[in-house]
Formats: sequence, C-alpha cells, structure tokens
Amino acid sequence: MNIVDLGLIYGFEWTGDKVQLRMTLTAPGCPVAGILAEEVKAAVEGVTGPGTATVEMIWDPPWTPDRMSEFAKRQFGYA
Repeated sequence: MNIVDLGLIYGFEWTGDKVQLRMTLTAPGCPVAGILAEEVKAAVEGVTGPGTATVEMIWDPPWTPDRMSEFAKRQFGYA
C-alpha cells in the first residue's frame, strides 16, 4: 500500500524547483519514522529532477483510518 492511499500525505507545495511535503505517520513512535522521511524526500527529488525536496513531519491533526482512500479501507477491512 502506498503512503498516499494510506492518508499519510497531508499536502505539498511545489514552487520552481523546490517541493515541500507535509506528511505524518500512523503513530509518533512508528519505527520507520527516521527512514521513511528520507525515502520520501529521495523519491520526490527523483521525480522532480534537479531540485530539492523537504519533508515536514506533522502530528496535528493526528492520523486516523478515516484518512485512507476507499481502496485502502477496502484492502484493510475498514469499508
């Protein structure tokens, strides 16, 4: 399942060659917290070509299963 369908992406701003992405995790103590932000940054920079990306972890509002896409909800039995 991807992070967009999971509802972890809260938004982004793309200005020129800079992308600022706001995302969260399912819980503040998530064991992939340090790794995932760097992987997302690298993936965004790979798509945008020469440029920079920043990933801001935010916790408010907190993530809930309601943020998932309908596809993800069906896959995990929420719908």
